[in-house]
Parts: sequence; structure tokens; C-alpha cells
Amino acid sequence: MKYRTLGKSGIRVSEIGFGAWTIALDWWGKKIDEDEAKRMLKRAYDLGINFFETGDMYGKGKSEKLIGEVFKGMRNEIVISTKYGYEFEGATQIGHNELPQRFDPLFTEHALKNSLARLQTDHIDVYGLHNPKMYHIKDDTIFHTLDNKINEGVIGTYQVALGPAIGWTQEGLESMKRPNVSAVQTVYNILEQTPGNELIDAAATKDVGILVRVPDASGILTGKVTADTKIDEKDHRSVRRGEWIKSALQKVEQLRPIAQRNGLSITELAIKFILSKNPVSSVLPTVVSVEEIEQFAAMSDGHYLPSTDMTEIASLYMSWPPYEIKATAITS
Repeated sequence: MKYRTLGKSGIRVSEIGFGAWTIALDWWGKKIDEDEAKRMLKRAYDLGINFFETGDMYGKGKSEKLIGEVFKGMRNEIVISTKYGYEFEGATQIGHNELPQRFDPLFTEHALKNSLARLQTDHIDVYGLHNPKMYHIKDDTIFHTLDNKINEGVIGTYQVALGPAIGWTQEGLESMKRPNVSAVQTVYNILEQTPGNELIDAAATKDVGILVRVPDASGILTGKVTADTKIDEKDHRSVRRGEWIKSALQKVEQLRPIAQRNGLSITELAIKFILSKNPVSSVLPTVVSVEEIEQFAAMSDGHYLPSTDMTEIASLYMSWPPYEIKATAITS
């Protein structure tokens, strides 16, 4: 396992991180029981993964609790990243609709206290705003509160996790102006490079680390999703329509010769493409088994794509039609 620095924070994180939302939710077509979840966390650690990224709303605290239980007594050996901002206590989430959000000082204190308790720790290495909108990012009060928590030693640094859908370009760029934002998390993969490319360029100048989620394009790049795949409406990938899947599979075939001449599978090409971007600090693949963790961990071997292949991929990407990206809705 190779390691990188998380932006200006100085925190060293594994190139492949553990995105721990799947161990608390069944939004990826599989419900993982607690014993299996703990095996996954332990195996990730054994393979050199030290970066565990979660959120307080995942399973209403379940993901954090599992991390706290597995790594009790090992706090200095791992990097914990969690996020807050959703009022999930006592709320019923319908489908994948967003819950109400709060980032005010009182709510921040409440959310942070509860996360610390569930994680069984006295500090969180990377604390994050979970899918904030532009008006949150421009709210000085929110960041003053987080800055105070850094001064108190309760958090090490903080990130802005963009979402829930792909996009939020201006939100990401604006957040990088904040001096203690060490990381921005975004959807980014070889098929969906917008707005990731722009965020990556800005991150390089601002000394901000990029955390990548959905590196597999919702299963297209792992072969889990094919033209014949039927996705359950409860599955997070149900937003992907048939036409998008068909188009994505055609793009994969255009990329296949690049993978083959490097002796790589499409999945390996996809991960190494991301890791060939220097501002990327860690990739968070969606994993639902020990075997998948082992496969992704093996891809962090210090070998990246040559510049000629990166240029060819960029040229291919520019030839593909654009797609819709999201941003904070303008209400006035």
C-alpha cells in the first residue's frame, strides 16, 4: 500500500481508502451483517489501508459504531474521517431523498459529540461537511466553529464532501478558499471527469487533497453492471438509466486497448488513471466484501499510467458528449 499526504493537513492516508457507508446501508444491492462488516474493516487494515471514511448518517451512526468497535485501542494507527450535517435522528428517509441539513454551531457541537462517542475516540482526524450547499460554504460561522475545534484539538482538519449527485463545481472551488479545508471529496472516474478535472487543477494550487468516490462509475468499470443488469429501486445506482449504461459500456470499449497494452483490467485502468493525478489523496471504492477490498488494495502498487496514455484518455473524454451536473439551486 502506498500513502499520500492529505493536502495541507500533513496527514498521511492510504491511496486506497475504506468508504464505510456500505457496511451500514443496503444501498448497493447487498446488506452486510455486522460480523462481515468487522471482517472487512480488519482485512482492510491488514492490507495497509489506514484511511476510514464515513458519515454520521450512515445507518444512523451504525458505520461509526462499527469503526469504533473494531479499532478500539488502535486509535493512533488509523486515520478517521467522518461527516455531518443531516438531521437524521428521529427522521425517516424516503428512498434516497435528502434529509434536512444543519451546520449551525449548536448542531455542530451535538453532531461532533455523538460521533466522538460512537467512534470511541477523543478526536477525529478529518471532520467533514456532508453535501453542503453554496450558502453553507459562504457562511463564516460554520467554519469559525470548525476552526475552534481544530484549536481545541478535537478535530485535525476538515473536508467538504460534495454531493449527493455529481457536480457542485462552484461549491468545491469556493470551499478551497477556506484556509483549513484540506480536502474536497467528489465523484470522479475515467468516464465522469467533470467537474473533477477542474477541481483537481484548483486543488493543486490550493494544496487541497482530492478524495474520490464512485471511482467505478457505479459498477460499470468493475463489470458488475452490464446492459442486462436490472437495478432494484432501493439500490443507489437506480438513478443510472438504461441509456446511460449503454453509452458508458461503449466508452469502456474505447478504453479497452489502453488497458490491454498496459496489461491491466478495465477496473485497474480506472483506478490507476485516478491515482495518476497527483492532487488525489485517496480513492474510496465501493466495496461490499473482503475479496473486493483485497482486489482494490492490490492496485496501490506505485505503478501509474504513462503520460502518453493519460493524454489519450483526455482526448477520448473530450470527444464524448457532456452530461448534467448539479449545483446549489438559486432561489432568489
